[in-house]
Amino acid sequence: MSDDSVQNFANHARWLKPWHFFAVPVLAINAIVSLVTLAKGPSLGTLWASLVAIALAVAVFCCRWMPLQVQDRVIRLEETLRLERLLPGRYTDFEKLTRDQLIGLRFAADAEVPHLVDRILSGEITTRKDIKMAVQHWRPDHIRA
Repeated sequence: MSDDSVQNFANHARWLKPWHFFAVPVLAINAIVSLVTLAKGPSLGTLWASLVAIALAVAVFCCRWMPLQVQDRVIRLEETLRLERLLPGRYTDFEKLTRDQLIGLRFAADAEVPHLVDRILSGEITTRKDIKMAVQHWRPDHIRA
């Protein structure tokens, strides 16, 4: 997605074609084929091939999962700093927000944040998805992992 495109709830998910449509399916198919081959004709070679296929799939999954965890921590920090700026004196309020709620708030324009925080704290909206769907003025994030 280019930096000048309009981002909203419907199109904000990022699909990296080489990752989502090539590497992941190939690794999944490889693991399945290796396990089927092992089941049909167990041997030391098919066992080893299955273990390597599964280890490779797990390693690649972890290589994707770990940066996403780091990104979530950075978003939490950014949003905490943003809330301190936008809602001075309400630290005890936004300290109650979960990581997912903070991540959901990242797409809201500054003017919307106080009202959204009130809605979250009242329990009207709670999930990351609900918060993102409630955003009226989307603040795009074109550089997320």
